[in-house]
Amino acid sequence: MSKFDAIRPFYDHEVNEALQGIAKHPMMKTMMQFTFPNREEKDWQEQFENINTISEFQSQIIAETVRRILERSSEGLTYSGFDALDKTKSYLFISNHRDIILDTSLLNLVLLNQDFVMTSSAIGDNLVKKDFLHVLAKLNRNFLVQRALSIREQLNSSQVLSEYIYKLLQKENRSVWMAQREGRTKDGNDVTQQGILKMLAMATNNTSLTDFFKNLRIVPLSISYEYDPTDVLKMPQLMAQSRNELYIKEKNEDFNTMLSGVLGQKKRIHLHAGQVLDEKLDFLDSKFENKNKLLQAIAQVIDHSIIKNYKLWPTNYIAYDLLHKTDKFSDRYTIQEKQLFARRLEMRINNCDQNLKQSFLAMYANPVVNQMKLESVF
Repeated sequence: MSKFDAIRPFYDHEVNEALQGIAKHPMMKTMMQFTFPNREEKDWQEQFENINTISEFQSQIIAETVRRILERSSEGLTYSGFDALDKTKSYLFISNHRDIILDTSLLNLVLLNQDFVMTSSAIGDNLVKKDFLHVLAKLNRNFLVQRALSIREQLNSSQVLSEYIYKLLQKENRSVWMAQREGRTKDGNDVTQQGILKMLAMATNNTSLTDFFKNLRIVPLSISYEYDPTDVLKMPQLMAQSRNELYIKEKNEDFNTMLSGVLGQKKRIHLHAGQVLDEKLDFLDSKFENKNKLLQAIAQVIDHSIIKNYKLWPTNYIAYDLLHKTDKFSDRYTIQEKQLFARRLEMRINNCDQNLKQSFLAMYANPVVNQMKLESVF
């Protein structure tokens, strides 16, 4: 028994048996019919018999599923910045979080297309409560972030998680993906939770904090969707927060959100890999001696990279102009694009509910606002 057994993905020698165990599950059949609509079930069942590693499952099955999703629900995926990375090294990709499933899946597709080793990716155990999803996550090299724990249990869980991530990066040369915060960003403001960095730092041993984070080779990753297919689903929680009310999720809400995120229309998508955090950390080390202030400064560096490299789409500029009743960015979109966005707003939000309308627009407009703030500082 390993102390990582409760959170780790499958080892390769466990893959075939696990895959055979869910091969006839109705959800697997649905997924395969979606991915390979022109293939007979017996064909992909035979293919499963010869899949013996996670890499084979990801490249032969999951990558094809993601390509099919892009074909059906987007106008294409573009990416930049990856040519500056070394294919022989591991990286800790810390990204803004737009979609539960696709954020990490799109990154892995880009890495596969560019001949990088694909990542091991963090996922909350609350999202894989169904047995099928739990097995599928472990087959896709996801490791579990345990939720709903007591304070004492959370401390122990964070220590194990920190050690596991460090082991992947330093001992196994395996890149890792993590969101910059717990849960998807609901309001378009991409901010790194300092607690994520505190958790990572629990594996430091005797190394200085800056040297430790340099060794992780952090790459801030900016993920930009032209349309957020779950935009309206985020509204109830945003409104509850604005009223300082406790938001309680409905049964199967996470699962339904996952489906909407995967199948809903996104139009264009762009991923940008920022520069590896290296020299900037040396600068921070000389400026901050207090650990908490240093972690806060590292979080801000990650935020600046993600915000700066976020691809702004016409929808972002349209939302800004509608929200602020201006035509400041009218040269960044066409009349037709504005009409389409206004139609989406009209269909998804009751026009009488001005608070909801403002929150919806702010979700798309805030990336513009944040880039403007960044430009004014630098």
